[in-house]
Amino acid sequence: MIEKFFSDIPVAITVSDKEGRIIYMNDKSEKVFEKQGGKALLNTDMFECHSVISQEKIRNMMSDNSTNAYTIEKSGIKKMIFQTPWYLNNEVNGLVEFSFEIPTEMSHFIRN
Repeated sequence: MIEKFFSDIPVAITVSDKEGRIIYMNDKSEKVFEKQGGKALLNTDMFECHSVISQEKIRNMMSDNSTNAYTIEKSGIKKMIFQTPWYLNNEVNGLVEFSFEIPTEMSHFIRN
């Protein structure tokens, strides 16, 4: 049931293992990466799809348990990208990336 939930939400979820192999893509992720192969990317090396600079960032996130978050805009669509390690038995076991569309103008609230 939980996998069905992840398949139906409008968030691209892509998961890799600690060697950089893509081990999970929900339906939205497959669609986002359709031009690069979509579902065929499963069990492939994500490092092959990234620049040397990005590869270094990925390795750093896994070695120092850090998160990388940023926004992008492509073809008039603004997205939030959130990349972070995932854990198994309290050890980094790979990375998960969440990518989702956001409005170009967005409310921001400061809560006390």
